[in-house]
Amino acid sequence: MSKSCPDQCNVLLVGGGGREHAIAWKLAQSPKLGKLYATDCSNGGIASFAEPCEETWDPDRIFFLNRWCNTHDIDLIVVGPEIPLAEGIADELATETRLVFGPTKDAAKIESDKSYAKDLMRQANIPTADARSFKNAASARQYILRGLDREFTDNRMQELSREVFEILENLSNTPNWHFQVSEELQAILDKRVDPCVVKASGLAAGKGVIVCKTVSESLDAIHLIMEDRAFGEAGDTVLIEEFMAGQEVSVLALVDGRTIWVLDLCQDHKQVGEGDIGPNTGGMGAYSPAPLLDDEAMEFVEREILVPAVDGMRRDGIEYRGVLYAGIMLTHAGPKVLEFNCRFGDPETQPLMVRLQGDLVDILWRTASGELADAEITFDEKVACCVVMCSEGYPSAYAKGKTITGIDGAQASEDVVVFHAGTTLSDGALTTSGGRVLGVTALKDDLATARDAANEACEKIEFDGAFWRHDIGCRVLEHRSV
Repeated sequence: MSKSCPDQCNVLLVGGGGREHAIAWKLAQSPKLGKLYATDCSNGGIASFAEPCEETWDPDRIFFLNRWCNTHDIDLIVVGPEIPLAEGIADELATETRLVFGPTKDAAKIESDKSYAKDLMRQANIPTADARSFKNAASARQYILRGLDREFTDNRMQELSREVFEILENLSNTPNWHFQVSEELQAILDKRVDPCVVKASGLAAGKGVIVCKTVSESLDAIHLIMEDRAFGEAGDTVLIEEFMAGQEVSVLALVDGRTIWVLDLCQDHKQVGEGDIGPNTGGMGAYSPAPLLDDEAMEFVEREILVPAVDGMRRDGIEYRGVLYAGIMLTHAGPKVLEFNCRFGDPETQPLMVRLQGDLVDILWRTASGELADAEITFDEKVACCVVMCSEGYPSAYAKGKTITGIDGAQASEDVVVFHAGTTLSDGALTTSGGRVLGVTALKDDLATARDAANEACEKIEFDGAFWRHDIGCRVLEHRSV
């Protein structure tokens, strides 16, 4: 469909997290917005902008959701999370008169199937980490232990060599065999530094990535993903990648099939602890713009990463429309792709929406309709910093139902917006319902000031067990003023 965006465009927003609240907040500012509906108005922030859609995006009820869209004259469906995209919601709900902002099921494989994404990158010569995929734990363990049986030379070590050899042989012949090792060999495996990244190949809500420093940690990660089923079916296949050192940045681009519009650079902080330590999370905070790539480097990312990815999918018969999000590691050898995502990042969306200048309804419509080249997209020159307030225990088990107070005071300043991620509004009371609860976002002249303002706003918000990282942007602020 190539018609222009309606003057009163009725929009359905799919999703109920912090990313979707930020999108709803920006959609509500559009002069072209008619009515805004959302599939999840239990989120206290989304509920303030959208009317509830009584249907769900569940694939088993897609007929009813389609009928609801017809009844309510929906012109544009904006899909926030990756799961409905991977389930094919765009394929099911797009019609001759209704657009869906988000890629098709086949296109969403660039996120939902990390093994497919790796193959695509290899074929398109996109710079990325070397990786192998495995469909069973035994083969993955063999890969981790490869070569160890040939490294021991003296008599005592030869015994260890034979032990490793027997383990490898048994893994080949008996895939379900759970091996035990001697105390001496275990001590070597615990100390042997052999960094790699073990990933669940499917969708794991941003948590299926384990950075391993030693051989023992890699073996434990394989067990956790493939046998303990920590990430469910996402762990049916694991990807073992080389470890890449450097700073990670988020490059998000709008793609309408042929036109690619790269948005301002963001940096997310994945690890739960200050100083970038501890387990990975869905994201503890982000800021934009990030001063980590100059114009020449950004041109490289577009030319050598984004364009080949879109062209590679087109050669596979896939036209990509929506957001293409590349997680980039800035290595000593240049930018390399960690992974691709098929949707707006969370929490990157929050600072991007605060800085975006332009009509989001029109921008998303043009992306979905193949008319992105004529869009008007600019960003505020100020810096936006989002600090994520979390529930005690996150990213592991955490309690729900904690009463939240102080949000009005936190966003009394016009430069601060509090986006709801894991909240529920029930009978007028706002309570926690997720690990990541709020995305407190401040817009200021520089990063240090924006971070200070966001942290000060967090101090005004209270719920039992609340915690957050105070050091978003730490690695940049240690070296420069932005």
